[in-house]
Amino acid sequence: MVAVLHATPQRYPAPAVRTEVRSVWSAQALRGAGALWSVREGALYWVDTGGRQLHRFDPARKLRDSWEFVDSVGSVAECRQHIGLLIALGRDLARFDPDTGRLQRLHQAEPAHPGNRVGEGRCDAQGRFWFATHSANGNSATGAAYRYAGGSQCSRMPMVLSSSHAPTWSADQHTLFWTDTAQHSVKACDFDPHSGSLGPARTWLQLARHEGAPQGLCTDATGRIWLARAGPRMGSVSCHAPDTGVELLRIPVPASHVTGCAFGGHDLRTLFITSASHAFPAVSLLDEPLAGALFAVEIDSPGLAAHLFVG
Repeated sequence: MVAVLHATPQRYPAPAVRTEVRSVWSAQALRGAGALWSVREGALYWVDTGGRQLHRFDPARKLRDSWEFVDSVGSVAECRQHIGLLIALGRDLARFDPDTGRLQRLHQAEPAHPGNRVGEGRCDAQGRFWFATHSANGNSATGAAYRYAGGSQCSRMPMVLSSSHAPTWSADQHTLFWTDTAQHSVKACDFDPHSGSLGPARTWLQLARHEGAPQGLCTDATGRIWLARAGPRMGSVSCHAPDTGVELLRIPVPASHVTGCAFGGHDLRTLFITSASHAFPAVSLLDEPLAGALFAVEIDSPGLAAHLFVG
């Protein structure tokens, strides 16, 4: 009698890459970050924190627009009730209209810490903007995490941060993930999507030193977690099962300091990847001509559309 073994399907199957990673904007950004796909505009917003610039890339029309500010730009989100964008600008959260250039300061998160700057952030499904602060001189010990719901509704959260990367959520919105770059780990905690309250933090993924430093995160429509990694020779983006952290796929990127990733494109199957040209140790553009570029690669399954800011 011959036994027939049936393979058990994986709960989170590995995605497939459809194309090579390509540079779509050789911007030589000092530190690219904060990629956000606008479904309304069919364009990708992203920032150069070190270069104090906001960029917009329209892949269908091959258009590139940039806006320069007097202070660092940490992140961006689209507004639900107002025209324009919520941006992290220096010490403030502000509303910015790219069409008119109008800038309106909304809230200063940490008036008691004038040396801190607002870093990357992302909206949850309720439209609350979650962001982190960090010291402008590179000392992240004074940084903290906040939840902003417009006006003066800004709450400090019980998260110990050593980096200012934006968080991401599980597909059911019941788990929040964020990176601890200094500890080479990704943390997770239980999340109440209605109240925005957090449970105790736990280590969800621990990377060895040679596996790269964890940077930005995003979630796809299947619920898998995508992680940008800065590596000593080549950066990458890896895909993980959200329940176990098991690595399902890794995509090498032709830049060592990969900083973040986000899904976009008309079908949300394009993974956009940001990078930095000004990193420690310093990156030579002779050795890495694409350092600081915006990259793109096609994936066989879609990501999730970004949530809009409630304000």
